[in-house]
Amino acid sequence: MAKLSTIEDIKLSDYEYTLPEEKIAKFPLENRADSKLIQYLSGNISHHRFFEIPKFIPEGSMMVFNNTKVIPARLIFQRESGAKIEIFLLKPIHPSSVISEVMVNTSCVIWETFIGNLKKWRENEILQGQITIHGKTEIINARIVNRSEKQVEFTWTGTNIPFVTIVEAAGEVPIPPYLNRKATIEDRTRYQTVYSKKEGAVAAPTAGLHFTDAVLQDLKEKGVKEEFLTLHVSAGTFQPIKEEQVAFHPMHSEQMVFDLETIQNLANHKDKIIAVGTTSMRSLESLYWFGVMVKLEGKTLFEIPKLYPYSDFEILPERRESFSAILEYMKEKDLNEITGSTEIMIMPGYDFKVCDALVTNFHQPSSTLILLVAAFTKGNWRKIYNEALKNDYRFLSYGDSSLLWGN
Repeated sequence: MAKLSTIEDIKLSDYEYTLPEEKIAKFPLENRADSKLIQYLSGNISHHRFFEIPKFIPEGSMMVFNNTKVIPARLIFQRESGAKIEIFLLKPIHPSSVISEVMVNTSCVIWETFIGNLKKWRENEILQGQITIHGKTEIINARIVNRSEKQVEFTWTGTNIPFVTIVEAAGEVPIPPYLNRKATIEDRTRYQTVYSKKEGAVAAPTAGLHFTDAVLQDLKEKGVKEEFLTLHVSAGTFQPIKEEQVAFHPMHSEQMVFDLETIQNLANHKDKIIAVGTTSMRSLESLYWFGVMVKLEGKTLFEIPKLYPYSDFEILPERRESFSAILEYMKEKDLNEITGSTEIMIMPGYDFKVCDALVTNFHQPSSTLILLVAAFTKGNWRKIYNEALKNDYRFLSYGDSSLLWGN
């Protein structure tokens, strides 16, 4: 287990690389599973197509997917003067901080947001927009309730209309800023996994974008188990690291949801666990650390601080012990699911507790995701990325994929 003193020595400049603009995939491939796939196994690299991935997953393994669903989180309002105000939904404040509860609310919600053109939005001014729902015109209203915190209250006409329906009708797909283009109709479906289910993300869990129903079926037929968790990907995933000492980077928090059956299956599973995406990996590792909190400290608040895993523990429980502690707590409280948040920062020196392999795309230079890949590949990320660049792999959200096995 790496200690805090070691973590503080990690320098951002060691995780930079040159990513030419032409290597960034601006649009998705026609067929999701036709993307390229690098496999990194025991120090060796091989090149494949994504639809071949079932060949490389051992029978009896468990693949864990993030079933979050991207919401059209970019809302554009126009003032009477003609000025446009962009409101980007970041995280809910009222009536709850739990995303699933806010999305089904039918009256009034408040979100922390990013506001473009804020200076032109006057105090107490209510912005209005027209939307069509079930063939009927409705009005959505936006009002700033806390300017310094950029908290915006949304109300709307119509009865029994959940906020998720309002957003679906009014919003634009929040494709990543580095694509440098406007969202298209195609992005509504392609910037979404085929198994997306729980609305609340403002960015896609992009490793999952390569999976098709046919690939998922091939995995099932091979005897690969599948489990689903929910981590609502936040805009913080695009936040660049600006600190040379990366441990001082203010890591973003993301909300996770696990159901009882999934945790039971994880606790009982004895073979390989493959995280589909860095979001699934963050969630699974965070779940382990929640079990540590429950078992060793008697804590039941599911919030994982950024550097908690690097604390000085005398002895840590095995994966099964940690998950079993959570199950005992859930049974005691009669809980069928638990919701938590994580700021966990996985970087070189991290000791992985749950995941044996990772399916992931190719990430931006000097990012928290590069740090995670570097940690998982024991520093061999640069070898993998150089190989991908040399072989014309497509990078970032709509780019190609990798299957990385831990050492």
